[in-house]
Amino acid sequence: FLPLMATAKIPVEEDIIRQTLDSESPYYYPNLMLRYQSGDDSMTEEDYHYLYYGYAYQDAYKPLNANSDMDKAILIAQTVDFENPTHESLEKLIAAVNDALVQDPFSPKLLNLAFAYGALGDSKNEQINYNRMNSILATIEDSGNGLKEGSAWHILMFGHALDLLAAHDRHYGKARVVSRSVEYVPLLEPVRTEEGRIKGYYFDYSRIYRNKPDGYVFKRPRTWQFNNLRPREYK
Repeated sequence: FLPLMATAKIPVEEDIIRQTLDSESPYYYPNLMLRYQSGDDSMTEEDYHYLYYGYAYQDAYKPLNANSDMDKAILIAQTVDFENPTHESLEKLIAAVNDALVQDPFSPKLLNLAFAYGALGDSKNEQINYNRMNSILATIEDSGNGLKEGSAWHILMFGHALDLLAAHDRHYGKARVVSRSVEYVPLLEPVRTEEGRIKGYYFDYSRIYRNKPDGYVFKRPRTWQFNNLRPREYK
């Protein structure tokens, strides 16, 4: 959960732009996105690094726009009886999740909900979305260690920060901005690790802030717990 800074892959903007805009590059963005959308399981850590952070330079990246489809998907998920779900309720949930992924294709929250495919017997799409979710979370974690402002985890959406903590069963409090590019999310209960006692984590949200309209007030996404809808564990 806490990668060493010596091995951290901090996104370098010039490199991201150069690699994802060059049609001769193995990380040319249209090709990466096609592979991601097709469920290509041969994508590497490097592929995901350029896929995730390269999205910040795509026209579709609008982090400050409300995602009403995500709200709809979450509301539908709250009505599904996952102990005894109906075929109709699962199909309705999957349709809503796919609509929401159009605006936020790397949302761990949405990719986690897509495990509903498994309940319908579609193990292929369940596995695809499980792999996507873990790869996105790993990409964010690889960008730093989250322990200091200077080693913050880099995110594309505020919600991705909370999803990362929820995925690791870290219960968090209200986030606060500590600089023009970094926010701090305190934990409700400190955790002890090899690095010491951790009270919270830092996230670099500069990509979101970069296109912030004058006078815009950030709205916090609703909280989310992965535990209630944990996907199948794969070996």
